[in-house]
Amino acid sequence: MSLKIDNVSKRFGSHWVLRSISFEAENGSIIGVFGRKGSGKSTLLRVIAGLESADGGSMSLNDEATPLSPTDKRVGFVPNAPVSSFWHRTLSGNRFDTVDVADRQSEAIHEALESELQVVLLDDPFCFLDMRAKEEFYSELRRKVTASDATMIVTSNNIEDLYHLCDKIAILENGDISQFAAPEAVYEHPATVGVAEATGRINLFEARRLTSSKTELPEFQTISGEHRLFAQRTSLGNLGAINQNVMLAIRPEHISIAFGASFPEDNLLKASITRVRFLGPTTLIELDSGGLYLSALVLRLVGLKPGDECMVGLPPDRITILKQ
Repeated sequence: MSLKIDNVSKRFGSHWVLRSISFEAENGSIIGVFGRKGSGKSTLLRVIAGLESADGGSMSLNDEATPLSPTDKRVGFVPNAPVSSFWHRTLSGNRFDTVDVADRQSEAIHEALESELQVVLLDDPFCFLDMRAKEEFYSELRRKVTASDATMIVTSNNIEDLYHLCDKIAILENGDISQFAAPEAVYEHPATVGVAEATGRINLFEARRLTSSKTELPEFQTISGEHRLFAQRTSLGNLGAINQNVMLAIRPEHISIAFGASFPEDNLLKASITRVRFLGPTTLIELDSGGLYLSALVLRLVGLKPGDECMVGLPPDRITILKQ
């Protein structure tokens, strides 16, 4: 039993906003939809709700193929109403009360969840909530969706909202879904450069492959800095041709900082610290390794400051080879 979206497309004039969107949302699950501004997140929800007509594809709810409509009692759509309210009040010179808007948005969501809806669509519901209110909301939404066995689809302009809340996340890129997977998979194993950039801080750098496609651990040489690095095992398709450059990626928290020696397979590079940024519970360290610029995220930086030299380790199993 589920909501199934099959090759749904939508265009405005000659511009295709959505191209052959397909995914399935099981009952009792929460699906996140994320993408850059203008990627079609709100449009997708409006098409599912029947507020916009699709220009191709089909939808089915619990194996019943049917076009949804604004009057369909099984589907509830809670729009991002505070945005239009904000501009209306600002342009008219009236006072804008974010607390009031957040309360009204929360009431609309609660009303939808307390009904007997089978599908609940929420368009960026967290934009006026502070962190503490969000944490409470995540737990409440999860509890009510599980209890009602409804399906919820949520968009957000903040990927961390979806990490906290969702069972799976669909990443919209160029009108299509580039990746549809659990939050951990989207973050740890992004399918494309676009997904990697959209889903959190990441180091991206171009490199060319040095070893045979049959080598257990592929070795690359970075274009900037000309460092030789081992990367994680991957499919032959991701490796690409040996005479073509690929993009390598590693999250800042996976880079280690050390003073001692190590083994070549640990991808140990000499670097200098160019900047240290305090981020509350963590510290972001910006590094220059012979022209290869990297960022490392640590809990606390001890004994090092800008201008100091250190060794950085890039574990091979944390270096992802991405499609460009």
